[in-house]
Amino acid sequence: MQPNMRTLSLGLILLSTSLTSQAAEDKKPQGLPAEVVKVQTSILVNELNAVGTLEASEQVVIRPEQSGLVTQILFTEGQKVEKGATLFELNADSYKAEVAQAQARVRLSQNEYQRADQLLKKRVGSANDRDNALAQLRVDEAQLEVAKVLLNKMTIKAPFRGVLGLRNVSAGDYVTSGEALVSLADIDEMKVEFNLPETFLSQISNGQQVQLSVAAYPDTNFTGEVFAISPLVDPRSHSVRVKARVQNPDGLLRPGLFANIRVQIGKNDQALLIPEEAIIPNNNTFLVMKVDEKNTVGMVPVTLGDRKNNQVQILSGLNADDVIVTAGHIKLRPGMPITPIFPQPQTADAKQEG
Repeated sequence: MQPNMRTLSLGLILLSTSLTSQAAEDKKPQGLPAEVVKVQTSILVNELNAVGTLEASEQVVIRPEQSGLVTQILFTEGQKVEKGATLFELNADSYKAEVAQAQARVRLSQNEYQRADQLLKKRVGSANDRDNALAQLRVDEAQLEVAKVLLNKMTIKAPFRGVLGLRNVSAGDYVTSGEALVSLADIDEMKVEFNLPETFLSQISNGQQVQLSVAAYPDTNFTGEVFAISPLVDPRSHSVRVKARVQNPDGLLRPGLFANIRVQIGKNDQALLIPEEAIIPNNNTFLVMKVDEKNTVGMVPVTLGDRKNNQVQILSGLNADDVIVTAGHIKLRPGMPITPIFPQPQTADAKQEG
């Protein structure tokens, strides 16, 4: 046989042996199929949840300081009014008369004082007469001021800018001092009070951002900020009272609404998050089934952090790009080979990377 023919025969034998070995390898079991994910870094916002009731920035019930007959109502219910706007006018005829009477007394006292002062300068009168006239003038002037104050109180004005509620009286009603006439609330800015556990006191500060949601607008999030923290901790609940301001330019929020509140106390841009179903409890520890480069599984102890949206933060035990089992733990034992099944999005990414 020629040398070339011998070489060709030897090559064919080697190729046949290689193909046979490869076929044997392909027939070897690859292990049980198991769903897996690759550990990746994500943004994790640490939040505290609380509940509270919204209240107006300023709210008051308008009440008269003096009794009287309502002569005019100068607003409509639900109207927005400015500070100082006149809301009610009460019959003030008697108070106007008292002002006029007090003004007349002041003019008379001024004349008496001027006469006594001139006589003293001419050395005809006494200093005592002039001083008495001056004192009487001051008394009459004070009485005039009192009369004017009482007259002004018969006109009831808005103490601040806000929205009026439903009135309780009509024109012609006789109202008494302290009777509730109408409510006034400033809702351009709302306040909400809530309690947080004392253990987070060091992580709460003025200016901290809060997020609110209310059942009336389930698809809308409102943003506010903490402006007051109680200096006292409740000894029974071991919680601290916190107040936040919420801007309400559109007037959607109303006093009395129940609010769910989220307070951001931290943010981690490189948090390791894995699905909750990947966690295996073991007495007082937690384990994760990790897949190595040979597709063999092993148990790894991990330290858990915060939980959010069915995801768990891993503080130690895993690194980014580690592959872990999320389903099929019951049939697997450490050291067993598996056939990893990635979720569809990660499979597509893997194909692109390849």
